[in-house]
Amino acid sequence: MNGLGIGFHEHNQINFLNPASYSSLDSLSFIFDVGMSGQITNFEENGKKQNAKNGNLEYVVAGFRVLKHVGISFGVVPFTNVGYNYSNSSFVGNSLSTSVTNTYSGSGGLHQVYLGAGWEPFKGFAFGANVSYLWGNITRSVVNSYSDASVNTLSKYYAADVRSYRIDVGMQYTAQLSAKDAVTLGITYGLGHKLKADPSCTVVSKNLQTGVADSTVQTIKDGYELPTMIGAGLMYNHHNRLKIGLDYSLQKWAKIDFPEYSVVNDQPQYALKSGLLKDRHKFTFGGEFCPNEMGRGFAQRMHYRAGVSYATPYYKINGADGPKEISASLGFGIPIINTWNNRSMLNISVQWARQSVTGFITENTFRLNVGLTFNERWFAKWKLN
Repeated sequence: MNGLGIGFHEHNQINFLNPASYSSLDSLSFIFDVGMSGQITNFEENGKKQNAKNGNLEYVVAGFRVLKHVGISFGVVPFTNVGYNYSNSSFVGNSLSTSVTNTYSGSGGLHQVYLGAGWEPFKGFAFGANVSYLWGNITRSVVNSYSDASVNTLSKYYAADVRSYRIDVGMQYTAQLSAKDAVTLGITYGLGHKLKADPSCTVVSKNLQTGVADSTVQTIKDGYELPTMIGAGLMYNHHNRLKIGLDYSLQKWAKIDFPEYSVVNDQPQYALKSGLLKDRHKFTFGGEFCPNEMGRGFAQRMHYRAGVSYATPYYKINGADGPKEISASLGFGIPIINTWNNRSMLNISVQWARQSVTGFITENTFRLNVGLTFNERWFAKWKLN
């Protein structure tokens, strides 16, 4: 559903977007969920196009009920993912004999292992928390090379290694409108704090004719910070057949200083600067339809899902807003029915996302997501006659 979930709670699926939802997990089941994705991204600038492909293991999570009205979940999910490599070329000034090629690349990302719990102290109200450990590294590079070998090639290499924590809390309140209809309000809050990472910038100037190179390294202490994150969502549920939801999330980047390399009075500087980032707002609308999840027929237990999102940029380019993002997804859940298990499900979805801003690169990403939810009846009490 394109990342929709703040107001959703399921008895047979894990929703780590809001830890309060763990309290709704089935008391008889152990749920194990794994997902992966493959994507193609098209970069377009000034009429030139370039494609990039990659694949990722999206998540490995599990959850079950430990006490009455108390559920837990744990697993590994990606927090950020960096992967790009593209270049552009142009002539220097009015010269048609010397050209410059700018090559941009980035790789790495942050991983997140979490443990969370959700509790429903009284009917309709639940709250929960996720405690996570973040780790990973991010590398980026910008290389300016010239067709004239006498002109120095300038390369900037950025790197950071992160080892930190993350804390998220959430609540959900469900109001029963009728015997078949209910509305759930969900709220989440993610703590903002310093990541205790020391990003570095290595600048290399090299003359290809002589082979002479000069390099400098600058490091910023505690240069990365995690923003405060706030989310709210509504979910309408009709008889566990039709579920429609709307999410809003806010990432408070505007007050965070970010590392930037610049040259001031012929002196290179790599320092924290304000005004480079802005708050990010995201809206997601979507839903799910299942004719009858307890039905006997295969078609009755199919799940059909769709969602759309719009997000504002969180960073600026040369003082102007960066690219906004629009995305949409379609998917379905295929029930796995056999003689020993009729509770598991294969989830497949396709997603399109577009990031664009006038005068800069436009990105179109097409992604295929495949997930497998194992729902095992572990905690049933067996009786012998």
